[in-house]
Amino acid sequence: MFARISPRYDLMNSLMTGGMHHRWKRATARFTATGLRGSALDIATGTGDLAFALAQIPGVSPVVGVDLLPEMLTIARSKRARISGAGPAAEFAVGDALRLPFADGTFCCATAGFSLRNMADVPAAIAEMARVVAPGGRVTTLELTPMPPGLRATLGRVYFHHVVPLLGQVVAGDRSAYTYLPNSVDYFLTADGLAEVYRAVGLANVGYCRLGMGGVALHYGVKP
Repeated sequence: MFARISPRYDLMNSLMTGGMHHRWKRATARFTATGLRGSALDIATGTGDLAFALAQIPGVSPVVGVDLLPEMLTIARSKRARISGAGPAAEFAVGDALRLPFADGTFCCATAGFSLRNMADVPAAIAEMARVVAPGGRVTTLELTPMPPGLRATLGRVYFHHVVPLLGQVVAGDRSAYTYLPNSVDYFLTADGLAEVYRAVGLANVGYCRLGMGGVALHYGVKP
């Protein structure tokens, strides 16, 4: 499905979020990597936006973005080539987030942006991120999350379950893919539930903050 929608993936992300996804990714990169030195990892990197944001943080180089889909990585590499100057030090490779091809403690930090909902095993994905991060390194994820009950949640459901599929049909020519999106949020872990997964795999100083009127959560933890 994601290979099928890859040509319109970036455009749809910008339309769905009013362009805010770029701001959220830059904030995630700053929160994750500021003050660290070494290489960074972005799993399920898609078209590479979060990897590029990490590469802008002083002291963080290189950044490695892995994804299962060559179609997404082709777009990421083409975006890298268009960046002014030499471009950020971002490298891209095909890789499975549940079986990362890296040794323990390779990276100073690891991120995942809007991809956990698509993982077959969320705890395994978080555990793999923690495994490849060095002690003292950070693990963060940026993800859509069920909203607390209330008016915002009601309005969010109307938007995601009715407007987003229509956008997907008109812009991407794929209503089914953008019907999957709201359904995947409905069945995903709550923000508190995902924080518990972080703790269960051994991460410390775990917490999260809500973005996007509460429908997006930035989770974080530190490898002891």
